[in-house]
Amino acid sequence: MKLEVLTRDDMRELSKKLSRAGIMNRPVEETKARVDHQVVIRGRYSKLVEVSSKVSLLGDELEAIQLAYKELMDEWEIGEKKTFDDLFEDPDIPKLSILSALIEAGAIEEENGEFVLKSKPLLDGLEIELSFPLERVEDKLDDFEGLMVMVVTEYTLEKHYYVEVIEVERELLESALEIAREYATEESIVEATFDGVARSVLAEKILELAKKYRRKNELIEALMEIEPITVEAGSDKMDIYYDEEAIEDFLKTLQTLGYLKVKGNRIWV
Repeated sequence: MKLEVLTRDDMRELSKKLSRAGIMNRPVEETKARVDHQVVIRGRYSKLVEVSSKVSLLGDELEAIQLAYKELMDEWEIGEKKTFDDLFEDPDIPKLSILSALIEAGAIEEENGEFVLKSKPLLDGLEIELSFPLERVEDKLDDFEGLMVMVVTEYTLEKHYYVEVIEVERELLESALEIAREYATEESIVEATFDGVARSVLAEKILELAKKYRRKNELIEALMEIEPITVEAGSDKMDIYYDEEAIEDFLKTLQTLGYLKVKGNRIWV
């Protein structure tokens, strides 16, 4: 069960707290690459509106652009100076897109760190850029005829910090999750919760079958015959899948934790 934290210090602190609680764990540092593909679509607002009749996902974005344009023009007089903080109380991508389009059109100039509105051009004539994840539009690229379309790939190398809990007993896993809530990311807590349930159920089933099957190959064969193992709780259901190599590794974990012993093809519980 892997719990992700944001810093090396959090990783070390969580590992220490788990160890003090008698929960076997190990800190893990990994460097991972993340690759994101974005499709940037550029064109006059009027042309984008025309294309939106064929590509509906443009509609909401263009409506947000229109609202941002109206807000800027209603609250900004020609010749008036505004700072970036005046314009943006919170991150606002549509408003930032409009600001960029107005600067490009010469309707806004920057003077000593401030923006001065020089004119109020019509929205229809402004060049607007919209960005979408590639998977959302890759089957619609042919519909963007008349617009500039560019695929932008971002490659990010990041350090990740984890604490791996090496336990299978449900009570210990639940305790680990409780301790980790102070340190781990919410997403990893959710994933680890399901991982913990699956690990404990699989361990219980292996130990149950190991009392009947004393040979490793027979035990693994019996486990493969009952795959997937299903866990139900009310209206929710979890199906637990695995392959033979994963079971081999899991048996090593159970041996490390002292639940069974494997030597050659023999198993002792």
